[in-house]
Amino acid sequence: MLGILDAEHEEAAPETSTPFIRKLTCSLVGETQNINISPGTLSFQAYGEKRAREQFNCNYGLNEEYRDKIEKGGLKIVGVDDNGDARIVELSNHRFFVATLFLPQLSSSPEMPHPLIIAYMKAAMAFQIMKQGAEA
Repeated sequence: MLGILDAEHEEAAPETSTPFIRKLTCSLVGETQNINISPGTLSFQAYGEKRAREQFNCNYGLNEEYRDKIEKGGLKIVGVDDNGDARIVELSNHRFFVATLFLPQLSSSPEMPHPLIIAYMKAAMAFQIMKQGAEA
C-alpha cells in the first residue's frame, strides 16, 4: 500500500536502513500529553471533542520521514500532540481502523471505559449485525 517493502520497526531491527517505526528522541513512558484530534474522523466521533489528554507508555513512534507517504497511502494522521507529532492514525477506507501511540486501556475501567474502546466495541457489534443480516 505504501510501497515501502523493507519497512522495519527499529526496536526489532536496530540496524535497519528503513526504520518506519523509530525510537523517539524522548521516551514517553509515564508521560501524559494533549492530543489534538481532527474533526470528521472516527477518533473525533469517539471522543466528541477536538482535544484529549492521554497517558503514554512508549519509546517508539512513526518515523516523520515517512509522513507524506503515510498520508498519500490512505493511513491518515488524525491525532497529533502539541508539537505536531503523530499520536493517532486511521485507515480511511476501513470500517474501523484506529491505531494510537498511547494506550487507551491505561485510562479505561469497567465503570468508565475509554471512548476509543467504546467506539471499537460499537463497530464490532455493528459488523456482527451486518454479517448476520447478510447470512439471512
